[in-house]
Amino acid sequence: MRDGLDDVVAASTRLSEVDGEAGRLTIAGYTVDDLAPRATFEELAYLLLHGRLPDPFERDQFAQDVAGRRALSPAAMSVLHYAAAAQASPMDALRMGVPMLSLGRAENPLDDSLTAIAAFPTIVGTYARLQHGEAPVPVRPDLGHAAHYLHQLSGEEPSAERARALETYLNTVCDHGLNASTFAARVIVSTRSDVISALAGAVGALKGPLHGGAPGPALDMVFEIGVPERAEAVIRAKLDRGERLMGFGHRVYRVRDPRADVLAEAAERFYSSDGDRSIYDLARKVETTALRLLRERKPDRRLDTNVEFYTALLLHGLGLPTELFTPTFAVGRVLGWAAHCLEQLRDGRLIRPQSAYIGPTNLHYDRQLAHAAA
Repeated sequence: MRDGLDDVVAASTRLSEVDGEAGRLTIAGYTVDDLAPRATFEELAYLLLHGRLPDPFERDQFAQDVAGRRALSPAAMSVLHYAAAAQASPMDALRMGVPMLSLGRAENPLDDSLTAIAAFPTIVGTYARLQHGEAPVPVRPDLGHAAHYLHQLSGEEPSAERARALETYLNTVCDHGLNASTFAARVIVSTRSDVISALAGAVGALKGPLHGGAPGPALDMVFEIGVPERAEAVIRAKLDRGERLMGFGHRVYRVRDPRADVLAEAAERFYSSDGDRSIYDLARKVETTALRLLRERKPDRRLDTNVEFYTALLLHGLGLPTELFTPTFAVGRVLGWAAHCLEQLRDGRLIRPQSAYIGPTNLHYDRQLAHAAA
């Protein structure tokens, strides 16, 4: 028996392979470091939904189709207004907004998938503005997916550099094996429920801090240190207190998270042309110091930089507040969730694992004692 289903193969997939020993992530046949920095999000979406990269005509038609699905219904907008009035968290608002995508529409797995992929940036961007008393921004179908999300947040058309930085991030996190939220989506859709219900369940799983909540704390440590000269003293003190260094180590990867390398390069390119370079330089000092001290304190363990560290640095540079880090992750990961749902519907069966009972046995019901207790 393996509690938590560790190392248990629960599904076959053509979508991604996570090789924790080698530190390699393969997405539909391509390594993440080859694909994520170069492809558009729309190309990657086509790849995961259709099993191959599109030709130029298919790419343009697909991008137009997705862009045409960005606007939210009045009902969805109403839910987001109510959520903002109650000051719900952005993840709660996303969890409330996703089910509204199915209202008034016939269930169709691919159609539902495309609509959700298109609408997630609009939900998150609209809610971020409502929460701060700002009017939502009308959708721009002429913008690429990543640029559309940044436009929804700020109301301004982003530079090509900013859009490319976010696009690289969304590509990097779009799928990652059978993680908790992806598994939740596959379990739900394996009952032959609809894709929107499965995606809502995935958002609920991602909301949990053990799955989707670490990028913010990784950045908090950088700001706590403040200047490069304090890095060693602060990190040593944390390790002396037995604290975990957020942004280092991964449950699956036994070597450096390959997504960290992709985002490290994206962050370097971005901060070289935009953003506050001093924050980037501070973060690199924190990283090198943390890695050195972790190897000094824990020589028997490989605790390398993971995706959360450079996620925090890159998204902060793009101007996103920490409360939007996890919803922005969902804007990228909804593609993987949707692709897994389609794969499960096509190839899978009902997911129904067994459990090991560890409670008492051979008890006997006594009516008189039960009534006395009542």
